[in-house]
Amino acid sequence: MRQVAIFSDIHANLPALEAVLNDMDQRGLEERYCLGDLVGYGTFPNEVIAIIRERNIPTIMGNYDQGVGNSSDDCGCAYKAADEEALGKRSIAWSNAHTTDENKAFLRNLPPQISIELGELRVCLAHGSPRKINEYLYEDRPDASLERILDGVNADVLVVGHTHKPYHRVLPSGRHVINEGSVGKPKDGDPRAAYVVLSAEGKNLLVEFIRVSYDVEQVATAIEASEMPSEYAGMLRTASG
Repeated sequence: MRQVAIFSDIHANLPALEAVLNDMDQRGLEERYCLGDLVGYGTFPNEVIAIIRERNIPTIMGNYDQGVGNSSDDCGCAYKAADEEALGKRSIAWSNAHTTDENKAFLRNLPPQISIELGELRVCLAHGSPRKINEYLYEDRPDASLERILDGVNADVLVVGHTHKPYHRVLPSGRHVINEGSVGKPKDGDPRAAYVVLSAEGKNLLVEFIRVSYDVEQVATAIEASEMPSEYAGMLRTASG
């Protein structure tokens, strides 16, 4: 049976990405898609981009990719407090300063979404939502709203990232909305890297969430040793923020 691995929100966390790709290798998962946000918050932007490019993994533009790709001071993040926004400004400034021009060009040329067919299902892959790169589709979003979004892209399955919190919703129509979580900055209390594996028999969708351990402390101490805000090290350790 064909299996598709989908991951996103690496956020310049090289050890987490390497752990996830190694896990996929061990499981024989060759077909892979990335839903964006390669950079931001972590200290390995160029190394992460290099791996994605070397492996030729189809990748969507995330809001952070858009910001850094255009050398902007706006990451498109919905910060809820002034102190969070101040940290975010420092993060994107650091990312802009430490991402090469060649890699910025790669980021700003990523597509906004990807459509694939799996079994008899039409699958839309997006970062935030198909409507807007930085729209947050949380698990408690009303069914009717999600149904309208799926109508807009004529899809049976929508897979997104951006919130860093994995879930799988089956709507009243029988269609699916999946958030595959985050590789490099989980926010669900589990610091392990996250991705999802999809397969289908006809219109029957099979969804498996995978969590992969990696050396969180290595990444946290690298943040603390840099000019990136050290608060992001604490968020990695607790999978919060």
